Amino acid sequence: MDPATLLAIVPAAFGGVIWGIVGGALPGISPSITMALLLPLTYGMDPTAAIVMLAGTYVGAEYGGSIPAILIRTPGTNAAAATVVDGYAMKEQGRAGEALGISLYSGFIGGLFGLGVVVLLAEPLSTVALAFTPQAYFALGVLGLSVIASLARESLLKGLMAGVLGLMIATIGTDPVTGLNRFTFGSAELLSGIPPLLVMVGLFAVGELLAQSGETGWGQTVAERARIRFPGPAVWRRIALPQAIGSVIGAFEGMMPGGGGAVSSFLAYNEARRWSRRKDEFGRGSPEGIAAPEAANNTVACTSLVPILGLGIPSSNSSAVLLGGFLLHGLIPGPMLFVSHSDVVTGLFAGLLAANIAMVAVGYVMLGPCIWLVSRPRPYLMAFIYALVVSGVYAIETSLFQVAVALAFGVVGYALRYFDVPLLPMVLGVILGFMVESNYRRALVLSGGDHLTFLQDPVSAGFLIVAALFLLGSAARHLSRASRRLHEGAAV
Repeated sequence: MDPATLLAIVPAAFGGVIWGIVGGALPGISPSITMALLLPLTYGMDPTAAIVMLAGTYVGAEYGGSIPAILIRTPGTNAAAATVVDGYAMKEQGRAGEALGISLYSGFIGGLFGLGVVVLLAEPLSTVALAFTPQAYFALGVLGLSVIASLARESLLKGLMAGVLGLMIATIGTDPVTGLNRFTFGSAELLSGIPPLLVMVGLFAVGELLAQSGETGWGQTVAERARIRFPGPAVWRRIALPQAIGSVIGAFEGMMPGGGGAVSSFLAYNEARRWSRRKDEFGRGSPEGIAAPEAANNTVACTSLVPILGLGIPSSNSSAVLLGGFLLHGLIPGPMLFVSHSDVVTGLFAGLLAANIAMVAVGYVMLGPCIWLVSRPRPYLMAFIYALVVSGVYAIETSLFQVAVALAFGVVGYALRYFDVPLLPMVLGVILGFMVESNYRRALVLSGGDHLTFLQDPVSAGFLIVAALFLLGSAARHLSRASRRLHEGAAV
């Protein structure tokens, strides 16, 4: 890596971590929203620096969420919900500084472990790059869409509806084979389709603003004072096992579709309690109850890159936004990325290392401003975020039409939240729709219209089989859950 690229990566990593910590410390602003707000501003940056900044934002946001969780019993991110239990209990005992130090230290350990996993797994995945044909890319897209079944939460039907809606949006624009216009309604702005960036900013950021505008207690402020105190050797030894548990769970959950920081945090908390010698302290201010979930969610921030870099499939909302960052800069995540843009992959690895180091330094310095921010009335915060969204989207192509599209998807996002429809299936449909359609039709052109070509290609057949198994397993779980509810209702 040349010195000029390195000089661009380090400031980008620090800048992303700073923004991520601020966003994560704001209650209700998830890492995906924090990244979506930054995404338009990276448009004119060097691609490697832009991706590093977005990844650094993810790393910083996962730590930043623990600040309000510990200080005001309000998790800044979903993944920080598990930290509330023992973090706030320590704060009530006058140990807020110690709790914040354990959170930062554990996040750093988890981040380094996750980075090691990404580096080790990235090289093997790159060896299969040249085996991908249009059939394989189609099957890979189908595998990505099969993730919708696991992301559908309580209702498989709602998840499928959201996924189909995303696929419909992906068809807007110019036909990838014939060049005909589709669903543009005579609008020149729609000829190139709707950029996934606008969909994500609208669904995640604007939709969240609309949802939070209906909540009560906006004018309340909470004054807090605290100072980070890093753990000593005795605490290091005590939290080593919980950190290891959290890191391992976070590594697996980060790579699994539908996993993510929130799931891994609660799993890590539960397992840390199971293996602890001081089970009775959990819930009453246990350092282990902070170390495990914080190590887990920061590991996820790194290992979620494995399915993106290796297969081009996002495993969570935040990784979907990061995938949008790749696409925004003309980078196609997946096996060929290691061949065509190996410098970007190397730069990303170096940037993640810089981001985890920056998290410790910036986290210590940023605590004061973050405490001030979390105590501001929400109307001021929401107004600032709204102005950032509008100015960021407009700055991409100086187009008011794109601003209107982003705001329109904000209304769609609010409606989906109101009806409890998951957002990620729709985002997956938008991102993977073009990939699935274009490679499906190219494969048929090459095979003369023979659909058996998808089963004759070994890579394609393998992906399709895995996707089928994934769908069957998810459907079985949903049916089992519905049957259990039915029996419980009959018993009542």
